[in-house]
Amino acid sequence: MPAPDSLRPPTETLANGLQVTLRHAPGLKRSAAVLRVEAGSHDAPEAWPGLAHFLEHLFFLGTARFPAGQDLMAYVRDHGGQVNARTSERITEFFLELPPSALPGGLERLADMLAHPRLDEADQMREREVLHAEFIAWSQDATAQRQVALYEGLSEEHPLRGFHAGNRDSLAVPEPGFQLALHDFFQRFYHSGQMSLSLAGPQGTDALAALAVQFGNSIPSSETQVRQAPPKLMTSTETGYQLARQGSLDALFAFENLPAASPQTFDFLCHWLNTHKPGGLLATLRQRGLADSLKAMSLYEFSGQALLHIELKLDSDRAPTDSQPLLRDWLGFFAAQDDWASMRQEFAAFRQRQQETATALQLARWDSEGRHGPLSENHLMRLREVLKQLHAVDHPVEPWRLPSPNPFLQATREPPRAGLIRGQTSAHRGLRTFAQDRSRGRRERSPLQFSQALPDTSPEGAVYLRWQFAAPASPDLQSRLDRHSADLREDARQAGVDVVFDSDAEQCLLKLIGLQAPMPSVFEHLMEKLRQPLPPVLADSEAPLIPIRQLLRELPIFFQQNPRHASPSLRGSDQSVWTNAQWDGLAVGLTAATQAALAPVLARTPGVAREEPELTVAPVPVRTWHTHKTLGDDHALLMFCPTPTEDLSDEAGWRLLAHLCQTPYYQRLRVELQLGYAVFSGLKQIHGRTGLLLGAQSPGASAAQLSEHMTQFLETLPKLVEQIDDSILASQQQALASQMNSAEMPIAQAAELLWQGKLAGRPSDYLQRLPDAITSMTREQLIDSAYRLVQAQGGRFCLSNAPCPGMPWQAAAR
Repeated sequence: MPAPDSLRPPTETLANGLQVTLRHAPGLKRSAAVLRVEAGSHDAPEAWPGLAHFLEHLFFLGTARFPAGQDLMAYVRDHGGQVNARTSERITEFFLELPPSALPGGLERLADMLAHPRLDEADQMREREVLHAEFIAWSQDATAQRQVALYEGLSEEHPLRGFHAGNRDSLAVPEPGFQLALHDFFQRFYHSGQMSLSLAGPQGTDALAALAVQFGNSIPSSETQVRQAPPKLMTSTETGYQLARQGSLDALFAFENLPAASPQTFDFLCHWLNTHKPGGLLATLRQRGLADSLKAMSLYEFSGQALLHIELKLDSDRAPTDSQPLLRDWLGFFAAQDDWASMRQEFAAFRQRQQETATALQLARWDSEGRHGPLSENHLMRLREVLKQLHAVDHPVEPWRLPSPNPFLQATREPPRAGLIRGQTSAHRGLRTFAQDRSRGRRERSPLQFSQALPDTSPEGAVYLRWQFAAPASPDLQSRLDRHSADLREDARQAGVDVVFDSDAEQCLLKLIGLQAPMPSVFEHLMEKLRQPLPPVLADSEAPLIPIRQLLRELPIFFQQNPRHASPSLRGSDQSVWTNAQWDGLAVGLTAATQAALAPVLARTPGVAREEPELTVAPVPVRTWHTHKTLGDDHALLMFCPTPTEDLSDEAGWRLLAHLCQTPYYQRLRVELQLGYAVFSGLKQIHGRTGLLLGAQSPGASAAQLSEHMTQFLETLPKLVEQIDDSILASQQQALASQMNSAEMPIAQAAELLWQGKLAGRPSDYLQRLPDAITSMTREQLIDSAYRLVQAQGGRFCLSNAPCPGMPWQAAAR
């Protein structure tokens, strides 16, 4: 996409006190809004922990003007967008991203729910149960508990040591004192004087400004509230401490009385602390066996206070030794760089690349947080004070040196002209660029298909490359690949290319999505990495996900169609896995020059080029139940309902049913039945198979009960379709079809759709035909699709952390 107008968008304060930031980025496909309220969990009365988080939940219960089914969440779902909110220590944020034409309606609903929330006590009692379910999951979450432990060295008087999640006991809804506190908190903080609005989109600045003014006029006006400064972070004279655990070491540093500046100060420092380049801190720690990885990040900033967290991990079960002398020696070297001119220049280039590839929501969030724009003198003053409080040494003794420039951020050389592919072998017969095929008028099948579904006028593109293994790969292949390529992937990310490996025993999928200019160089370095031995797997020190997220991660692995490897005991070596693998792929949106630059590298891709695609297997109408153990006590379940056939009409029907049932499903399981907070539904494609995915996690209902509730909901779909008004059905079809418009689709979404279409054997004009199939579907055809879904003609697949409950489910043999 074209670069935004500038690193620092215009900001102004409206007459009613609302601060507004507007970013016109003409290359964006979506628009976004971030509403930031200067109030968070630490601003709530101590008598009612969790009150701020609770109020955030209450805002989403609908209003008199926009009740359930017409509220913000339903509106955003209907338009294929995303919406969320977050309550942190000192701020509360509301995020939404929509097609540009839908942004006014989204802002209208956001303003109405913030100005006129439903605070009925009966609604509060129901929502408190949802919050309590969140609390239960939070109390079992290893990451959350690790952070609680991390703060135990802080002053007991500081609110960071307090409980703020909220639960059934802390939220005394029936008590008059609680109701008084809830309404007082709302009136004190939810007005224009405490708010800022950031808008980003392809609309002109004048159009965005008009939306901001309209939003501001709907919000109550009041003066900015002065919030009480917290007590000191630490009671002792120490400014930090360390916590050792198996395989890792956490260092926390506390700062007081810092000069005012944006979070960019810590972003800049952490950027260079985290670098892996030779001569830096991490490279030296690795060389001396003190740490295998380093992650520095700011955890908290408010009223001149800040916390810096540095986590070290070692390639063993033992904890890293004290590395603070090396850290302070490096900080001394860093502090001696005067005004950090060269480092600021590369950091600015990195920020520019971020903006060139960012989504509308990312841009709006960064603008809201003040994370863009050049480092000012205020930032440098703050950085010097931070280094002073970190006790950076005056005379460093280690041979530190400035990191070498990121090779992918440098000016890209002119790609070679499209021509014959040098170095091509018989194993790569048929590998041609789209430019070659076009020039010769040929339609040869290539292992890497260069799709023409998207125009090549955008600076962004995508490449998918898949290896299908001849023998099962090691079960730790994914983690070893991630570790082996971590430094390279970080360099690529900074240059605007996201690199993702997605591997299991059967196959490995490599995705490159982002700017085309550095993509050939990134790809070449990746292929070189694959020819090197993989490192051993690290001890598993990552915090486990909540159960439903664990299941979502495992779903594609369990949903393998007719696995080709019956005996997992006969595993190939690292190199034989790649050498004997068959590979194919898909490139989307690439220019002829980028294709030509990729061709020589593709000719050296390990493995044997697959000339005939392997398509998905026909569905089997059975109901299978797979069990995967997860950590935590909550029951979690995913139910995947595939289409009966691979016909495009079936996909269109399933997509429309998934679109129509999102709000009713959420209303039934989340609101009416109060089963839990992790309730969702949507269209899902796995290995080329299209299906409706239902999910839920509950602290109370069993997996069998969740399955029954989902089945009962599916049985209501034919009647739901019958009862929809003709005009509403037509508008919903049009809304869904517009989401499938390739011209309005972000490159990552379009690439994923086209890849799934390739796996399903879809024609080259798949993205053009799909919207037409959706809009042309009659009510009778949609009702027929609903009945076939209810009858599980395409089969039904459950993945749960509980054992199979019996009929009608069949336990899968694994």
